[in-house]
Amino acid sequence: MQFSVYQKSDIGARRVNQDRMGYSYTREALLLALADGMGGHKGGEIAATIAMQALSSLFQSHAAPYVKRPERFFEEAFLKAHHDILRYAAVHQLADTPRTTVVACLIQHNTAIWAHCGDSRLYWVRRGQLLGRTRDHSHIEYLIAKGRASEFERSTHPDRNKLYNCLGASQPPNVEVSRQASLQPGDVMMLCSDGLWSMLPDHDIVQRLSTRTVVQAVPDMIETALEVAGPKADNTTALAIMWQGAGDEATAAGNDLISTQMLPEHEVNSTIADEPAPQAADAADAFNEDEIEKAIAEIREAIEKSSQLLDKGTP
Repeated sequence: MQFSVYQKSDIGARRVNQDRMGYSYTREALLLALADGMGGHKGGEIAATIAMQALSSLFQSHAAPYVKRPERFFEEAFLKAHHDILRYAAVHQLADTPRTTVVACLIQHNTAIWAHCGDSRLYWVRRGQLLGRTRDHSHIEYLIAKGRASEFERSTHPDRNKLYNCLGASQPPNVEVSRQASLQPGDVMMLCSDGLWSMLPDHDIVQRLSTRTVVQAVPDMIETALEVAGPKADNTTALAIMWQGAGDEATAAGNDLISTQMLPEHEVNSTIADEPAPQAADAADAFNEDEIEKAIAEIREAIEKSSQLLDKGTP
């Protein structure tokens, strides 16, 4: 595999940066992940860290050298992250459980599949066209989908920060998994927190990702988002790759280009720290297969009920 990659995060005007991001890869699989700790709940940065580590650890155990069941991988990884956060809160007797949104993308064999909970986004861009974008699990997105609000209200609507899906809540997360998408050399995949996308319209993001390298586009977008937000700037984070293909011949050059062909078959490289979150070692113990199956069944039932309610027009 070959891909160009760039990631950056800025604390903005906040006291703490609760965003986390990173990527892990083997010879045949690449995992991109980003988590945005929810500022309304103390310890959002810890929830985001735990989520990233859960995704990375399961990727390292499943990618041998690629993930055989991507959909199941995301369900299991997000659920593990959710349980790890709850355990952390229980071990440390927290009055309020830390929470986080998360978005992740798995690329292997020239195919991408992604999953998310909350309003951290993924953008898929090809030759100036937006081929795919995650739909935020927020009340404003529901209103826009039903024609009750304009897309121009995303950054100003009073309900713009109301989310109905995340990791760490009292209810299990609804893990929304995409269909598999075939990639072509030159395709760009970007994961970002709401500190970026809430300040830049989609057409602006697409234009920047289409006319510049990811090394140029990502820091430029972050800088612009911070300028637009001014003294109210949120944590602003983005991780982007330009896909070059699954073969051995690189189609682009540069210091940001990664080629995995020389990586040993069972080795994993990762920018995601594998040490426990602060004081969270006791919170990250594994849960058994029966618990996983039961929780996944509950999640799927909740997703089905949620879809039925949306179809009936219930907010």
